[in-house]
Amino acid sequence: MACPGKKIIRSEKAPAAIGPYSIANTGGPFVFTAGQLGLEPATGLLVEGGIEKETRQALENLKIVLLAANSCLENVVKTTVFLRDISDFARMNTIYAEYFTSDCPARSAVQVAALPKNAAIEIEAIALMKS
Repeated sequence: MACPGKKIIRSEKAPAAIGPYSIANTGGPFVFTAGQLGLEPATGLLVEGGIEKETRQALENLKIVLLAANSCLENVVKTTVFLRDISDFARMNTIYAEYFTSDCPARSAVQVAALPKNAAIEIEAIALMKS
């Protein structure tokens, strides 16, 4: 049974979910995204090239998901960045700063024991829907 006010977001342009979850949901004026890995949408494979390439691809995937939910990176109010190795923080942050250039969202960044597909990074977001 569907929950009133909740909408499941789908996009053929984003990487497919790799488990029993939605790429994003909306509720009220908010979009809640699932964590995005540095997966190539067409193949579902992790991009090669290290933390910088994975960060860029994860943010590109996040952008696609937000657009499918009638939002955008500019409307992001909070991100959570999961890193396999916290020593990658500075290199991740350099790429992240290219996508969030002003009025940046609140952010948490944590090291985790492991990520799906042995990814180096996963990024999730909460955003406002476009009005």
